[in-house]
Amino acid sequence: MPEDFYAERSLFGGAIVSTFPLRFQDVSNVRQVPDHQEVFVDPARDESLIFELLDFKRDVGDNGSATWFLQDLATEQDAEGCTLIEHSGVVEAPGLHYRNIPSVVTTAVSQMAISKGRQGREAQNVVKIYLANLRLKGVTTDVLITAYEPVLINPLSESASTVGAGLAVPAAQSGFLPMAEVFKLAVSTFKVNDWNLFGSSAV
Repeated sequence: MPEDFYAERSLFGGAIVSTFPLRFQDVSNVRQVPDHQEVFVDPARDESLIFELLDFKRDVGDNGSATWFLQDLATEQDAEGCTLIEHSGVVEAPGLHYRNIPSVVTTAVSQMAISKGRQGREAQNVVKIYLANLRLKGVTTDVLITAYEPVLINPLSESASTVGAGLAVPAAQSGFLPMAEVFKLAVSTFKVNDWNLFGSSAV
């Protein structure tokens, strides 16, 4: 097991917790992050982990929901060459029941070319994206947990100055937990401590 220290981290003021490596730093200490998001990055590896609370998408079926959100993300980020690598079936999340209303989880993994921030297409990096959609039906909320793992860094990307251009060095090779494992850990330890976070829908 690589030497990667992790701990339970507080999200949304402690209303939610999840466990992932301490090397991921809270972006809100550096720049403004929307209230419905918690964003963590490891700048040395250009990896990121994002937790997002969205209104429940009633017109999206449980079965393909993670894939749907991945496609939505690809469109939003003007991605190219989006390839779906794998997706799971619907799994019930017993720890996330609210008033006996079950919550379900689906996951999907994709690879696509996306640019950092406002950089143009000529600076696109190839990134592997892991996405979990936790459907908290009792509080009509879709939670997205998204992990970004660079595969190939474009020399024109701003990431190249910190992590270097070319093929990304595998995490295990550097003594870190691979992003696939970071993602699984974050999803499996996701817990709601205070359902009042979801406001009027949680009364």
